[in-house]
Amino acid sequence: MVMDATRLPDLVDELLTKARSAHSGRAAHTLYGSKDHHLRQTVIALAAGHSLSDHESPGESSLQVLRGDVTLTATNGQWAGSVGDLVAIPNERHGLTAQSDSAVLLTVVTG
Repeated sequence: MVMDATRLPDLVDELLTKARSAHSGRAAHTLYGSKDHHLRQTVIALAAGHSLSDHESPGESSLQVLRGDVTLTATNGQWAGSVGDLVAIPNERHGLTAQSDSAVLLTVVTG
């Protein structure tokens, strides 16, 4: 059996390089998930000072910090995370800001 595997440190390096040169300051790659799956996992890289503006929650989801320091803001508060931290994303409008060059793993239940 062949397993679909990804070296996250290498992917994070690649995405951060793209994010630093992108006008938006971000880059992303979906590791797993499509319309036929009930789970989606995406690595999102943000250059320092850049953010994902407030948006609606995609449903049940979590965020794990792979590199750097981020702040997740929501209607009812905020959370500061650094490498290794994991948070359940509240089911409300939220945004994410990179305090330093950062990468996170977003996991979303889609079905």
